[in-house]
Amino acid sequence: MAKSIEFQLFAPYNKGVALIGCFSNWQEIPMEKCEDGYFRTNVELADGSYKYKFKVQSNSWFFETEQWVEVTDPYATNIDEMGGKDNGIVRVKDGEIITDTYVWRHDDKYLSPDHELVIYEMHVGDFSGGEDDPFARGKYKHVVEKLDYLSELGINAIELMPIKEYPGSYSWGYNPRHFFATESSYGSTADLKNMIDECHARGIRVIMDGIFNHSEASSPLTQIDHDYWYHHSPRDPENNWGPEFNYEHYDENLDTYPARKFIGDTVRFWIEEYHIDGIRYDAARQIANYDFMHWIVQETQKTAGVKPFYNIAEHIPETTSITNQDGPMDGCWHDSFRHTITVHICGDVFDLENLKDVIDCKRQGFMGTTNVVNYLTNHDHDHLMVELANRNIFDEEAVKRAKLGAAILMTAVGVPLIWMGEEFGEYKPKQPSSSKIDWNLLGNDLNRSLFDYYKGLINLRKNNHALYTENIDFIHENPETKVLAYSRWNDEGSRVVVVANLSDKFLAGYEITNFPSGGTWHEWTGDYDIEAGENSIMTDLGSYEAKVFVWQK
Repeated sequence: MAKSIEFQLFAPYNKGVALIGCFSNWQEIPMEKCEDGYFRTNVELADGSYKYKFKVQSNSWFFETEQWVEVTDPYATNIDEMGGKDNGIVRVKDGEIITDTYVWRHDDKYLSPDHELVIYEMHVGDFSGGEDDPFARGKYKHVVEKLDYLSELGINAIELMPIKEYPGSYSWGYNPRHFFATESSYGSTADLKNMIDECHARGIRVIMDGIFNHSEASSPLTQIDHDYWYHHSPRDPENNWGPEFNYEHYDENLDTYPARKFIGDTVRFWIEEYHIDGIRYDAARQIANYDFMHWIVQETQKTAGVKPFYNIAEHIPETTSITNQDGPMDGCWHDSFRHTITVHICGDVFDLENLKDVIDCKRQGFMGTTNVVNYLTNHDHDHLMVELANRNIFDEEAVKRAKLGAAILMTAVGVPLIWMGEEFGEYKPKQPSSSKIDWNLLGNDLNRSLFDYYKGLINLRKNNHALYTENIDFIHENPETKVLAYSRWNDEGSRVVVVANLSDKFLAGYEITNFPSGGTWHEWTGDYDIEAGENSIMTDLGSYEAKVFVWQK
């Protein structure tokens, strides 16, 4: 039985709007303009799926005055992108508009709080799928097939590179065209929900990379009334990736901030519909509006309710102002950590003060653990193996240095993030067109040893809560031997001491002075117990090696 379904489009300063769709044989259905700025009409529809669009008299400056243009619904949750016309798809069931019929199964599972997270950043298309074909692109279902691998590694959060609908069948997603629709080349909306549900079943949180600085040039709002939602022209032409949302613009007549309203609706939708557990805010420095950021973070918190939700800014270079007491975000990407650790592992420099600054973010002015997300690399940078290869460091020596980086990453103050493939020595340079990770590397003993090292460090982190705290003491530093040691501890008596040799010299019988406690310690990397004296411990240190001592209470 057909029921009345309402279609609406917010276009407060446009002269005319009509609805077209398969249900009218693509003939125009007039829409009535209401005082709240919406055009509305009702259509009798039986249960099913229907393609549709709007025809709008555009106010955008790049069209002729009041030119009629076809526009996809900015709020469409399904897009026929592969059909070539970007038609919206509305689904009707029992007389109501739905996204799909998926039933969630694992909402009751425990999810770790922010300070306990180990995040794994991935691109759905490059992570898995058709592993014998380097050109095959992964889908949500292929990620599900790899979740047991991620559980074995031990991570408890994934950060998905952008999954909003973008033009074409392959992109890194930083050109979002449709903000309520998921990328159709990865699978259906139900496929995405199943992937998130399966993550939750394994205690893995799902963080979405949100693009709220800009949209793709042909995004629907640009076609309706460009300057109502966007800045007229780029504010920073050298860092412009598309029309930039204007979060300062206030419509006095309707008492609304149009861009804020749209992005707020977007964020609430993704939390409510897809049960995401956090957002990374791309290009926060370009957004440059803390008032908006405060507001949108509050909206996420209200929508998420009691479940943990992590708001992370990408602000390059990082700034303490975005995360500290009056800052809007929970955390930010810690790019100085990546740069400093990389150049030290590669042997380019040795600067104790810089090392200490990034290992203990409080020295840079950050307040604590969740304020920074540390990483050795991410999608914006080459893998560590590429950095090492660029300096003619390969094979055993490269893996050894990668392990040193992993030890520092997993024991520094902050939330660690792993870029997909880094845990087993992925070697491909940063190149969006050929970034699919090579799972065959796990068949090599060297690469498997690096995976096992990461796995063990993550397990150590989960089972020694000293590494969740902000507590850190630099107990030993020797600029001549290039050795740095630091102690992590908590009030319950857990202690971890990391000793890093950042030189190419083997140091036999090296004495680490100012050791925090005598007694028995377990050296994690070699899996043996060692007795510490009253104030020091003696050990051999290989070149570019870290030793991790865990106090045996």
